Amino acid sequence: MAPAHLRGGLNMMFQLATTLGIFTANMVNYGTQNLKPWGWRLSLGLAAAPALLMTVGGLLLPETPNSLIERGRAEEGRRILERIRGTADVDAEFMDMSEASELANTIKNPFRNILEPRNRPQLVMAVCMPAFQILTGINSILFYAPVLFQTMGFGASASLYSSVITGAVLFLSTLISIATVDRLGRRKLLISGGIQMIVCQVIVAVILGVKFGTDKQLSRSYSIVVVVVICLFVMAFGWSWGPLGWTVPSEIFPLETRSAGQSITVAVNLFFTFVIAQAFLSMLCAFKFGIFLFFAAWITVMTVFVYVFLPETKGVPIEEMVLLWRKHWFWKKVMPDMPLEDGWGEGGGERADNKGH
Repeated sequence: MAPAHLRGGLNMMFQLATTLGIFTANMVNYGTQNLKPWGWRLSLGLAAAPALLMTVGGLLLPETPNSLIERGRAEEGRRILERIRGTADVDAEFMDMSEASELANTIKNPFRNILEPRNRPQLVMAVCMPAFQILTGINSILFYAPVLFQTMGFGASASLYSSVITGAVLFLSTLISIATVDRLGRRKLLISGGIQMIVCQVIVAVILGVKFGTDKQLSRSYSIVVVVVICLFVMAFGWSWGPLGWTVPSEIFPLETRSAGQSITVAVNLFFTFVIAQAFLSMLCAFKFGIFLFFAAWITVMTVFVYVFLPETKGVPIEEMVLLWRKHWFWKKVMPDMPLEDGWGEGGGERADNKGH
């Protein structure tokens, strides 16, 4: 529903809301820690407030033009589109939506259709992007920040306070991504953020390995350095893989496979979230400081993956996204031969001549 030139930033509002929720939860945990013995009950019960807000908001949320058109309510969909765009001159966009809807209605099984070679690039991204997002190790740091900081020598209160700091950094860095993604593009943020995260993970691993060892206490000065570097890691994630791990999969699927593609993206994200959450403490005990090198290796893999296989999607209308894959040096070999639309991408810079890097 968002216009192409604003799509990245608007899609990231989901991640912004998520990071705000994480920060708020950390603040609640920090504020209720001394309310014994019922503080944890208050912390848990307050989760009902945003749940109620989402329920009420869902009742007031308007339908999207695409949804209305796909269900045969074309005129109502056009009125919503005109209201969103602020103009009655939406003929071309409405026609694109109608044609895409007609094609989508011919698809009886979108999950089977998404396995076809012509949808292979989108399917790979729907699986890899959310998997890589979790394999940065961010959830391990956010879920177990108090445990991590206590292990490094912080007290219980200090560890919760450090969690508040990381939550605030994550929220603020997401604002940076919203402000820059539609100017700098997705690839630049993903690659630069990946490099920064690799450096941070290696620095933390070296400090813990050299100064902490297997059974020693980390000095206060080095503990502060570790927290600062972890915050830099969280910052890099907040303006790169955090929001873009959702944004890129959401904008690459054609209408006929969009619901299936988004379902796969969410399922993969939740699966890897579960696996890492269950395995992290055991891995931390087994690997010790090596756990940070483990995640650094994965971030290296995903950064190379983006450089090689992900074309720049900035400013490309969703209806024309398939043409982007057909111009990519690798994916055009995978997709079946079909003629490109004449004139698309001529003189279009990133859209016209993009080999993924």
